[in-house]
Amino acid sequence: MFSVDESLTLKIVITIYFLLLLVMTIFLGRKVKTYEDYNIASRNVSMFPLILTFVGTGVGGATLLGYTENGRVLGMGQMWIHITMLFAVIVLASFFLKKIRLIGEEYNMVTIGDFTALKYGEAARIPTAISFLFAYCSMTGMQFVAIASILNLTIGLNMTVGIILGWLFLSFKTYVGGLKVVVWQDVIQGLLLTAGIFILLIAVLQQSDSFSQMIINAESMGEKAMLSVTNITPKEILVYLLTLACYQFIRQDVWQRIWAAKSLNTAKNAYWISMIIAIILGAITILIGIYSKYGLNIEVEETSLTFYYVVQSVFPFALVIFMIVILLAAVISSADSFFIAGSSSIANDIIKPNVKTKDDKEMLKYSRLSVVIVSVVSLIMALTIPGLVNLMVTGTAMSVSGLLVPVTAGLFMKRVSKVAGLYSMWAGLITAIIWQILGHPFELHPIMIGLPVSLIVFILASQINNKNNAYHY
Repeated sequence: MFSVDESLTLKIVITIYFLLLLVMTIFLGRKVKTYEDYNIASRNVSMFPLILTFVGTGVGGATLLGYTENGRVLGMGQMWIHITMLFAVIVLASFFLKKIRLIGEEYNMVTIGDFTALKYGEAARIPTAISFLFAYCSMTGMQFVAIASILNLTIGLNMTVGIILGWLFLSFKTYVGGLKVVVWQDVIQGLLLTAGIFILLIAVLQQSDSFSQMIINAESMGEKAMLSVTNITPKEILVYLLTLACYQFIRQDVWQRIWAAKSLNTAKNAYWISMIIAIILGAITILIGIYSKYGLNIEVEETSLTFYYVVQSVFPFALVIFMIVILLAAVISSADSFFIAGSSSIANDIIKPNVKTKDDKEMLKYSRLSVVIVSVVSLIMALTIPGLVNLMVTGTAMSVSGLLVPVTAGLFMKRVSKVAGLYSMWAGLITAIIWQILGHPFELHPIMIGLPVSLIVFILASQINNKNNAYHY
């Protein structure tokens, strides 16, 4: 894909970029002194960095690579990903965010496990942690693979070596700095990827056929439906709504940033602004994929490489280098956020309740140990599981199946049954896992079975356990 001289130039630029991030990590990491510094960024993050860390977390390598491919292969119907996401953002910002913030402030919460333990007892930490670990370890492992893929295509590095290199780099960065460093590095990376995607869109529009000509081009291929937002089935829309959209309500990395904000207004305004930006950026990448086929008329050997083909088609090599850095920024900004969200579950919901220490420095050590644990599990998954993307989607579905009902009930109901919440978590999680193992019987996604089971169990158990001492007020 790149000549020897181009690969050498890319190798130098990528190395410099990695070194700059490492230097920044070491410098900022020295300011991380406490457990809350590490896991919740000291609860004093201001508006501008909070906006960019939300953007950096929400727009990852999967956005640039996956959505451009989806746009090319599946067409305009993929916009429903962002339509359902917009619905989730509106609901979360309007109804969830204030409650999440206030209860987190009152009880100094670090993870969603703190919330479920408050509402449903300490035993609720375990299914909560399992739900998040499965999802976040697979997401983190995906980023190791994504970095390896980029390095393989740009400088010819072996995939296994690239995965290990990505693992070492991201593990060290997260181990040293925690969420505090993640947030401040996202300021740089969030700016880079936002600017880069808009610049790419402008270049694509300038060099592409008009939309009317694109319709003619699509008709000549017998693919006019690809340019319609109705080019998707209701079932696919429902899956997007129940997985990617509903997952926003229980994303630990989102809750942690809401608690990390210096005030409620900061959290609310930053979330609104950042999510609108993220949704727009996601929609743009789908458009770029569509334009690559019907507007730029680019021939692509592998659809997964659509982003690279577009960049090389519309930019001189100097800007291609910039876009590769943008792609790395997107991957890294998501990866370390997933990393710290997963490790927080181990430190806060598994280790802390069992060691029962009040020593802050000791808990900081356990937090860093938790990063190592997530790191190793994610590496094993990246090296041994070929369908990591499917695993990530499944992990998301399991988290929603187990946690959406009890978490939502805990936020909005005046009293909840502790037994009902605990049973609901386990029932939804286990049902989704079994449905996945069985291979989606009747072509039903695990979320379509696990979530209803969780809801039914919660309702029935609440009715059965109606004694006053079974409730949390």
